Order: sequence, then C-alpha cells, then structure tokens
Amino acid sequence: MGKKGDLSDFERGMIVGARRAGLSISETADLLGFSRTTISRVYREWSEKEKTSCERQFCGRKCLVDARGQRRMARLVRADRRATVTQITTRYNQGGQKSISERTVRRTLRQMGYSSRRPHRVPLLSAKNRKLRLQFAQAHRNWTIEDWKNVAWSDESRFLLRHSDGRVRIWRLQHESMDPSCLVSTVQAGGGGVMVWGIFSWHSLGPLVPIEHRCNATAYLSIVADHVHPFMTTMYPTSDGYFQQDNAPCHKAGIISDWFLEHDNEFTVLKWPPQSPDLNPIEHLWDVVEREIRIMDVQPTNLRQLCDAIMSIWTKLPEECFQHLVESMPRRIEAVLKAKGGPTCY
Repeated sequence: MGKKGDLSDFERGMIVGARRAGLSISETADLLGFSRTTISRVYREWSEKEKTSCERQFCGRKCLVDARGQRRMARLVRADRRATVTQITTRYNQGGQKSISERTVRRTLRQMGYSSRRPHRVPLLSAKNRKLRLQFAQAHRNWTIEDWKNVAWSDESRFLLRHSDGRVRIWRLQHESMDPSCLVSTVQAGGGGVMVWGIFSWHSLGPLVPIEHRCNATAYLSIVADHVHPFMTTMYPTSDGYFQQDNAPCHKAGIISDWFLEHDNEFTVLKWPPQSPDLNPIEHLWDVVEREIRIMDVQPTNLRQLCDAIMSIWTKLPEECFQHLVESMPRRIEAVLKAKGGPTCY
C-alpha cells in the first residue's frame, strides 16, 4: 500500500538514490513503501528534468491578500484595535481593486499572527504617578525575596453577587499584550456585593474581615487596631516587619496616620506608590477567590451565602499559592523599571 501525501525532498532523493544504485522499480517500492507509479514518476522527473523537489506549493488559487495587502490590513488593525472583522473587511475593501470576504480577513489575520483577545485592565496613570512608581521600583530594586518576606500585604476587595463581564475584545499579536493601544484603563469604583479586607505575608494568611458598610476612617481604624496590630506583632516580634496599604482616602486619614505613628516602634508602614495594584500580590489572591466562586456547583443566591463562600475559600488557600506571589516581587519591580513606571502585565 503506497503512502499518501506529497513527498518530501528527502524521500524523493531516497527514491532516486535507490534507482541509481540498481534497484528495480518493484524493489524500490518494497524497500521504501511507495507505489510503483510513484517510484516511476519521481525517477522519470529526475532523469528528464533533474527535479528532486515538489512544486505543489506553487499550485492552487493565488492568495487574494498579498504581502502588500497584509501590511495594509495590519495598519487598519493598529489604527483601531477594537474593530470587528466586519469593520476591518469594510475598511479594507474601500478603495481597493479586489473585494475580499470576512472569512478571508479572519483567515489572513490568523496567518499574520493576530488573535482576538480581551485587553488587560490597568489603572489610569498620570505622569506624576508613573514617576512615583518608578521611584519606588528604583528604591526597592535590590530587595531580595528575604526582604519581601518581611512585608504584610493588605487590601480591600468587592465581590459581586451577579458577575457581569462587559469586557471588549481587541486584535493583537502575541507580544503586544502591554502595548498602549491594547490596554483598557480603569479607575477605582464602588459597586454592589460584599466588601472584605484581608492581609497576608509570606509566612501566613491573615484574617479576612467583612466590611458591612463603606470603609471610612473610623471603620478602618478598628481594622488596624483589631487585626493589623496583632498580626504584625505575631509575625514580626522583632519589629522588622513592613505593613503595606494602598493610598485609599481612609488609609490616609489623620487618625490612621496618628495611630501608625504611635506604633512605629513595632513595625514600619511601607510607603506605597499610587495606582499600583500590579505591585500588590494580594490582588492575585482576590482573583483566585473570584475564580473559585464562579466554579462552585451551587452559586450563592444572596449576600450572606456569598460572604460565607468568600470566607471559606480564603481559609483554604494553599500556602504555596501566596508564598509564590511574594516570591514574584523582584520580577514585579523589574517589570515596573522596564516600563519606566508604566503599567505592567502583573
């Protein structure tokens, strides 16, 4: 039984070599596993034209989008990353001599390496924020993993009972995930659901505290006194710990600053750059909790059930999960340095 498909140049050379070595057509066919017709045709082509390569790649219908057309299509994609295939097709066909279909556009984009993906969501950074982020990264570029183990990470997060995915899709190449035209800027905002505050370090997960109402300075002071203080003194009894918090208004209130000043002999508050969730590893823990909620067999139907689910998932987070996040800090710092204070993929 002969083989199917085009012969490679190597297989053609084997056929020619066997025939030149004196083997008959039948002997060559038995040796190499090709049909007698194939052996005869390949050797005849070599004898008459000295042909040992397949030219089938030059057969078939000519591609409607040549190299010049691909460059034009790439310009259309870069000009509007959110354009649909229909829009790209319409714009490509405007002023062109040949019209192509949406199927051709979709196939061509894939051949060029483009894929339709969701854009990364990053904070909206001002020039001042970029500068402060860069300064923070420069000040901590020499910190080792052992140094970062002395940091306790904290943050608030809101989990929605009804998850809504309103994200758009864009066209981009694989290496363009952090290209400015492929990003969607976000700002901090409220919403419905359950809000919680959490803390952890490389050594241990800390408490997760539900916040029943909005987190103002008074509520945050209770969290700091009742949860931050015992966690820091337990994890870092030699007063070498750093407490991280972002720049939310309640964190910067006068009563909060005064409280930290009174306890500065027990731990240090890490000076944090604005709009830097990509530097805070606890953000990834929130993502883990969110994913675990969405894959539950029985979804929460009210806020009480949602809160119970969040608390249960938090207590079951494996140690290697949050330790790996802390160990990623040197890479996060290098990413900010490389981006010159801009957003990163973390």
